[in-house]
Amino acid sequence: MSTPPPRKQPYDVPLALAEPVTRVGPRWVGLISLANLALWMAYFGPLQVLLPQQVADVAPGGKETALAWVTGLGAAVAMVANPVAGALSDRTTGRFGRRHPWTLLGASTGGLALVLLAFQGTVVGVAIGWCLAQAGLNAMQAALTAGVPDHVPVGQRGAVSGWIGIPQTLGVVVAVVLVTMVVTTTESGYLLIGVLVPLCALPFVLATPDASLPAERRPPFGLAGFLRGFWISPRAHPDFAWAWLTRFLMQLGNAMVLLYLLYFLTDAVHYERVFPGSKAEDGLLVLILIYTATVVLTTVASGAISDRLGRRKTLVTVSGAISAVPAVLLAFWPQWTVVTVAAAIMGIGFGVYLSVDNALVTQVLPAAAGRAKDLGVINIANSGPQVLAPVIAGPIVASLGGYPILYLTAGTLTLLGAALVWKIRSVP
Repeated sequence: MSTPPPRKQPYDVPLALAEPVTRVGPRWVGLISLANLALWMAYFGPLQVLLPQQVADVAPGGKETALAWVTGLGAAVAMVANPVAGALSDRTTGRFGRRHPWTLLGASTGGLALVLLAFQGTVVGVAIGWCLAQAGLNAMQAALTAGVPDHVPVGQRGAVSGWIGIPQTLGVVVAVVLVTMVVTTTESGYLLIGVLVPLCALPFVLATPDASLPAERRPPFGLAGFLRGFWISPRAHPDFAWAWLTRFLMQLGNAMVLLYLLYFLTDAVHYERVFPGSKAEDGLLVLILIYTATVVLTTVASGAISDRLGRRKTLVTVSGAISAVPAVLLAFWPQWTVVTVAAAIMGIGFGVYLSVDNALVTQVLPAAAGRAKDLGVINIANSGPQVLAPVIAGPIVASLGGYPILYLTAGTLTLLGAALVWKIRSVP
């Protein structure tokens, strides 16, 4: 079953608010993918390597707790910054468009914050720097995410989401390679990524169109009304609410798996003892490469299949079932060979989920006038788990069963999220 064509728009709807009907070309997809690559390098370079290394240096006796605080506070900032920046971009008028100014501002702010992080020597300083980085990067993400419903017709969104999703995974590999092999210190890693973020965002900002919102179509500003706009009633928009909850649970499971992965390789797999002369960071890079390869092999294909069939929910459920398998493997068999197999399976599951769920979410947005704000609310389901995961995972690892219970809990949450997608009624 193919996706139905979009309804015709009234003649008085400005281009910035109209439902897109013209397919985007490879150039547009390539440039937004490059900007997304910068975004995800800036997220995952610190999260996977730089922050754990830096926190272990400044607080070696309590690195797990300190890392949980740093990442949790940063995610809390992201939960606010993303929808607020999205709402402000929805209201932005001017000849440079609604989204591009926020893409550039967010990239510049995030890059400068990463440079600032390079010179921090206390947990408090690291936390402040990471919170500033999250604020800037989430402003950039809010603008980039809105680009898909702004420019891509429904029948192309699965495939485009797949292409845009590749940098999300490739960004992990590129970032880890840069901060472990190209540069040799934590400080230089932050500096390199901090410079690359705005440089990679500039081509998309300068070379792609961004329709302007006419000033007369911008709603009058009132603080109370602005704040009320972030509440989207589950009764009025139930499919949006179920899509949010589905993503929250699946991302919570994913965040719990990844949070202590470097420490898991060190303390449970004993990677450095299994491979004398190697570092746990080397093992992490191997896992990321395996994971990335399987994501790339599945994400575009699954997105295109969902476009052709017009059925998103089935593939989201399949991705959840696949993604729960690695959690079980890590829980019961913390051996290096098993962990590499788990990384491959996890990549397959997340590759399917990445493109299909992103396309599904764009089809349940409440209104065209608030696309970026509504996607910012959806992105709380991405960043919220980063806050909650340390709260749940820290006590589990420390005193409530350790890594086996942590990963079984993560797998259960993933399965629950995949099942709840069937509560959505308006998308097949």
